Amino acid sequence: MRTRKQIVTTGFLAVTAAGLLMSCQGNKTGGSTTAPTSNATNNASAQGGFKIAYVDLDSLEAHFEYFKEKRAILEQKQQQMDNQLKSKGRALQNEYEDLQRKAQANMLTQEQGEAAQRSLMTKQQQLEQEAQNLRAVYTEQETKFNEELQKKLDDFLKSFNSDKRFAYIFSYRTAASNILYKDESYDITADVIKGMNNSGTSTAK
Repeated sequence: MRTRKQIVTTGFLAVTAAGLLMSCQGNKTGGSTTAPTSNATNNASAQGGFKIAYVDLDSLEAHFEYFKEKRAILEQKQQQMDNQLKSKGRALQNEYEDLQRKAQANMLTQEQGEAAQRSLMTKQQQLEQEAQNLRAVYTEQETKFNEELQKKLDDFLKSFNSDKRFAYIFSYRTAASNILYKDESYDITADVIKGMNNSGTSTAK
């Protein structure tokens, strides 16, 4: 079963974990059309030839309001699922212990004991199936969450880079990146965070 920590690392990280976010294409500008001017933007304007930039995913996840709200909703759903399964598991364990006490006190006939054991086994199988179904539902919700974030990021970067100032925009994450060295003058994270938070997508439903 996935943990809350795994939600963070497989959420927005899964969107861009491969390193290269996209080869930006020109597109009609939508949403927030004027991006803040960063050092990377100035470098792109001042220099000719091949231009690149990068986005720090750790910072993006920490400050993109929509991501934080949606992640909190997923964590809440996971907690509810865990509580539900734990509660039913405890009830099943109590029923098993009660059966043991009755058997030791000779309060059950052999037929009654065997019937009670079959009932417990059936309930255990049902609980395992329920847990499997809940995990499948949660995984589907998490996948949709990742796909939605992927689209939001892709759409924003197309708009952000509609002037083709950058040929490539890479992702960066501390201790989990293919980029061995980064020049912070090419960091456009602040611009991306501000633009995405101002694009009207910061309210989770």
